[in-house]
Amino acid sequence: MIRLSGIRIPAATGENGLWAETARTCGARGLRDGRILKKSVDARKKDDVCLVYSVAFSADNEAEILRRHRGADRWTPDPEPEFPAVNVKEGTPPVVIVGMGPAGLFAAWRLCRSGVPCVLLERGRPVERRTEDVRRFWESGELDETSNVQFGEGGAGTFSDGKLTCGTGDRRIRLVLETLAAFGAPQDIRYLAKPHVGTDRLKTTVTGMRRWLTEHGCEVRFETKVTGLLMENDRVSGARAVCGGTEIQVPASAVILCPGNSARDTFAMLREAGAKLSAKPFSVGVRIEHRQKDVNAAQYGQAATLGTLPHTDYKLAVHLPSGRSVYTFCVCPGGYVVASASETGGVVTNGMSEYARDNENICGGLLVSVTPEDFDNDPFRAVEFQRELESSAFRLGGGRYVAPAQKVGDFLQNRASKGPGKVIPTYKPEVKWGKLDDCLPGFVCESLRQALPQMGRKIRGFDDPDAVLTAVETRSSCPLRIEREPNGNAVGLPGLYPCGEGAGYAGGIVSAAVDGIKAAEAVLRELG
Repeated sequence: MIRLSGIRIPAATGENGLWAETARTCGARGLRDGRILKKSVDARKKDDVCLVYSVAFSADNEAEILRRHRGADRWTPDPEPEFPAVNVKEGTPPVVIVGMGPAGLFAAWRLCRSGVPCVLLERGRPVERRTEDVRRFWESGELDETSNVQFGEGGAGTFSDGKLTCGTGDRRIRLVLETLAAFGAPQDIRYLAKPHVGTDRLKTTVTGMRRWLTEHGCEVRFETKVTGLLMENDRVSGARAVCGGTEIQVPASAVILCPGNSARDTFAMLREAGAKLSAKPFSVGVRIEHRQKDVNAAQYGQAATLGTLPHTDYKLAVHLPSGRSVYTFCVCPGGYVVASASETGGVVTNGMSEYARDNENICGGLLVSVTPEDFDNDPFRAVEFQRELESSAFRLGGGRYVAPAQKVGDFLQNRASKGPGKVIPTYKPEVKWGKLDDCLPGFVCESLRQALPQMGRKIRGFDDPDAVLTAVETRSSCPLRIEREPNGNAVGLPGLYPCGEGAGYAGGIVSAAVDGIKAAEAVLRELG
C-alpha cells in the first residue's frame, strides 16, 4: 500500500471529496482499499479552512506513484502486538489493582493478556449504578461520597469529554486507542488528530472492558475501599479494605495503586505507611463558558456555517510578569460544566460533553498555576488549599452544591453579577450569581484579570462580557507525587506500584492508561 500525507480538502467539500482528491494529487489509477491514517483541521487562514488527511491506499500504478510523487512511501499496517504468557507459581497470590480508572483498567488488561490472575478493587460502584448516583446529585444536590464524578468504575474520566490526546510519543498510545475502539469507543479515534469519546460512549466502553476482564481471569470487587497495606518481610504483601462495613484482607503478589487525584484519604494512608510523597505543580481556577457558535465563528470564519467541520476547541496560555501562568485546560466543545464534588461541603466543577458535542455552549478550565513553593513544598498543605477553595465556593453558593458564577464583564470590572446575558450557564444543580473574589484567592483573581484580555486578543470574543465564569476548578491535576524507583516500586514500599494521575505520573485518559500498562509490565518482569 501507498502512504500519502498532506491531502487538503476544502471545508466546503467535506470528506466526500477525499479519494477523488487523493487520486488527482498523485495520479493514482484504480485506487482501492482506502484507509484514513490521520485527520485534522487547518484553520490558520479563515478564507481557506481545510480538512487535512494522511491516507493509505492501493493502486494499479503504485511503482509509478512512488517514483513521481516525493511525498509518497510504502506503508504496511502495524503487526498485532504479542503478549507472552507468564507462568506464575502455583499458590502465588494474585496481583491486586486498586482503582478502576484508566490506569487500573489498563493495568488489569495488560496482566490478563499475559494470563496473570488479578483482582480489581474499586471504592465506587459499577458505571450503571454510578450514572444514576451522579444524575441524582446533579438534580437534587444529594452527594454520595462513595459514588460520584470522581469515584467509581472508569474513574473521573468517565464523566468528561473523553479526550484522548497525549503529549508523549509512547508506543503504547496506539495500543490504548486500538483497545478502546475494540471495546466500543468510536472507530475514528484511530485517526483523528484530536480524538475524543464522549461520556455517553465512555460508559459503554468501560462496561465492555470490564466484561472482557472478568472473562479473562480478573476478579472485580466494587464498593471495596482500601484503607491500608499488608506487609511481610518489609514488602507490601496485600491490601486491607472495607467492604459492606466489614474489614477484609486481600493477599497479593504485588499491589498496583491507581488512586486518582481525588483520593485524599489514600494519600494520608500512604504517608502513615511510609511512602515518600512530594509536592508538584498544579493549578486552580474556574470554568469559562461561551456559545459554541461564537467560538466556531472566531476560529473558522465563514467556514463555520458550512456544516462540514467539527465544533472547534481552543488552547490558550499567558505567562504573567508575576511568574504565574494562566491557561485553558480540558476544553469541552458542545459541553457542560458539571458538579464534580467528592467530599461533603465542597463545590468542585469540571467539564463534560457527549460524543456528538451538540450542546449550545463550549466550556473549558481557566486555570492559574500554583507551585510547591507556595506551600513550602508540603503536599498536604496543597491538598488543604484545594479543600479551602472548595469549601469557600460551597459557602458562597449557599449550600446544596450550588456554584458561584459571574459574567466575564462584571469580573473584569470587579462588580457582582445579577444574572446571565446571552451565555446561559449549564452547571447543575444551579449557579448563584455574585463576585468570585469572595471565594477565590487574590492572586487567582488578579491573574485571571490580567490574562483574559490577552486571551481575547488571541481568540476574538474569548473575553466576551457575557461569557460565564463558574467556580471553582481544583481537581485538574494532583498536587503531589508518590515517588517511585526506576523499577516502578514505590520508594520505601517495595511491592507497591503507584501509577496514573493520582500518583502524579499522568494527565489524562491516555497517559494514565499508558502508565497503568507500564506498571503492569514492571510487575510482569518481577514475576518472571
